[in-house]
Amino acid sequence: MKAAIFTLDTEGYVAKKESQTGLVLKRMLEQIGYEVIAVRVIPRDQKVAASILKRVADDHSADLILTTGAVGYTQSDCAPDALSEVADRLLPGIPEAIRAYMLRYKKNAMLNRAVAGIRGTTVMLNLSEEVQMAQGSLEYILPELTQAVEMLNL
Repeated sequence: MKAAIFTLDTEGYVAKKESQTGLVLKRMLEQIGYEVIAVRVIPRDQKVAASILKRVADDHSADLILTTGAVGYTQSDCAPDALSEVADRLLPGIPEAIRAYMLRYKKNAMLNRAVAGIRGTTVMLNLSEEVQMAQGSLEYILPELTQAVEMLNL
């Protein structure tokens, strides 16, 4: 199975910085057998993010796409909007489960607008840009997320 990870961070993109969250998620996925084809920082821009998600899913480059960052409620938090724009179907249970789980650790998890969805045979999910939040979220749902990816790619 192949995965791609994109961090929405305009300042990081301009400065050509690596995403620490992206690298942690990459290690986690590789430990269970994913081939991570991309860990990139992209601008915090809905059109750019939607275009990248659409291209990677439609090219069948990745079975799983994770985004980190831009999941809050400010004007520039556009990751959920980009994913919703390109998804054929949403998977509301995944982000609902993550929010419920993460509320134990951080009450402001209720302000997270992350979504999950499917485009073709690619599962897509928004995660927090905070390393601990993203790592904890992925650890919590990884077995079910992998099951969804496997079922779509039978």
